[in-house]
Amino acid sequence: MTTEPSLPTGLAAWKALETHHERIAKHHLRDLFANDPDRTQRMTFDAVGLTADFSKHLVDSQILTSLVELAHQAGLAERIEAMFEGARINVSEDRSVLHTALRLPRDATLVVDGVDVVAEVHETLDRLASFADEIRSGAWKGATGRPIRNTINIGIGGSDLGPVMAHEALLAYSRRDLHFRFVSNVDTTDLQEAIGDLDPAETLFVVASKTFATLETMTNAAAARDWVVRALGSDSVAKHFVAVSTNEERVKAFGIDPDHMFGFWDWVGGRYSMDSAIGLSIMIAIGPERFREMLAGFHAMDEHFRSTPFEQNLPVLMGMLSVWYRNFFGVQSAAVIPYAQYLNRFPAYLQQLTMESNGKRVTAGGSPVSGDTGPVFWGEPGTNGQHSFFQLLHQGTTAIPVDLIGFAMSPQGERQDLLMANMLAQARALAFGKTAEEVQAEGTDPAIVPHRVMPGNRPTTVIMARVLDPYRLGTLVALYEHSVFTQGTVWGIDSFDQWGVELGKTLAVQIAPMLKGEQEPAFDTSTNSLIERYLALQKETS
Repeated sequence: MTTEPSLPTGLAAWKALETHHERIAKHHLRDLFANDPDRTQRMTFDAVGLTADFSKHLVDSQILTSLVELAHQAGLAERIEAMFEGARINVSEDRSVLHTALRLPRDATLVVDGVDVVAEVHETLDRLASFADEIRSGAWKGATGRPIRNTINIGIGGSDLGPVMAHEALLAYSRRDLHFRFVSNVDTTDLQEAIGDLDPAETLFVVASKTFATLETMTNAAAARDWVVRALGSDSVAKHFVAVSTNEERVKAFGIDPDHMFGFWDWVGGRYSMDSAIGLSIMIAIGPERFREMLAGFHAMDEHFRSTPFEQNLPVLMGMLSVWYRNFFGVQSAAVIPYAQYLNRFPAYLQQLTMESNGKRVTAGGSPVSGDTGPVFWGEPGTNGQHSFFQLLHQGTTAIPVDLIGFAMSPQGERQDLLMANMLAQARALAFGKTAEEVQAEGTDPAIVPHRVMPGNRPTTVIMARVLDPYRLGTLVALYEHSVFTQGTVWGIDSFDQWGVELGKTLAVQIAPMLKGEQEPAFDTSTNSLIERYLALQKETS
């Protein structure tokens, strides 16, 4: 085990931030705005179709300067280049981290281990586009000669969260005569509800598993195959299943034609894979041209992150603000509230992106971290959240930073005055609150005044764009990807492995035969007792 330092508390910028925290903690956002009339102009940035207003954060120019300096002193610039050039920065798995290569333009070149990965990426994209066009045009026929109308993506984790989020986000651009569903939970009801009203003769399953061995995915895929075979016969599998995988042997054994296996690479982490072959269901829904527009949005944010000075760099500033609150204010969670119903799955997508990446207790070298790393991410679309958990955001005992995301136009072509009025009102209310004097001035009963005071001083980032379209979805997702990378760099952790996911999966495989009565329970007394209780409940009559 290495002995490198944990969090960079010895850096000059970190020490400066400790002093800044003592100073800023004595001030309210009301004071910061009152004493700095140019604050909003200085702290609002535009890049690749997004506007980000950071002015409602508990920072001033000195603090932003120190945060940027901390990023430099922590080696962020060098880490960015290492990632983009294909260095093996995923140290625990000895892998490159090249999701950015998935969206490089066709004329780019990136050679890693002697292979031009851009050429391979576009070869796969072309195959995906050709297949998607076959489904969309009706040229691809099922076993009975009927075209495909229903596509069901079977995957879990990154093989589900990205595709389902993007499909929901881009519904306005999707073919409405085609239907898309997503199955991830090994709970049998997930698959049964997805197929219950469908005709297997018109249904295609996209089985997304790199190894073609993921327990939940392959359990669901086998059940789906049984459903198709019962209706259409054993020779129908090749016409109703395709694979997103790299394991040709298992794909063939399942009954899928290897010509309809679409691969990706070990330098693409699951939570970064929606713009690889994992996004096949998205491409079928919105078409290859729109899918490439989404990739162009990703790439635009990649270039902004790689080339823009940190002082104006959206992912760097977002990431460093997260470090500021996590390590200097002790903030334990962060909320993201998209004021767009189409982004209803975006908070769930970010939960994996942020917490699987930065929920780490050791450094990249294996030493225990000496402070806090990734916060809990959560959220729900506005305005629904306002009638749910915003009470805690406004008057709870813990200040929680909030990202508010909104669009000037609906993809349906409508203006969004009322929706955006709510978003902007919440940003103002969270920042400035309402004082006892303001409540009293409204003639409120003195006994009620304390209940209606809003302390404010709750930090928010407001992100706005013209419309949620494929390009801007790409920029938005890449914005958070690179913010997560920025945080992980400062914390000195490996943001690209996920060993914490593996232990429970291994134990589940061991427990499964015990739940069938095939083996005796052989764990701790609690687990053994629960296994026995499960078996007893199965024997009970209703």
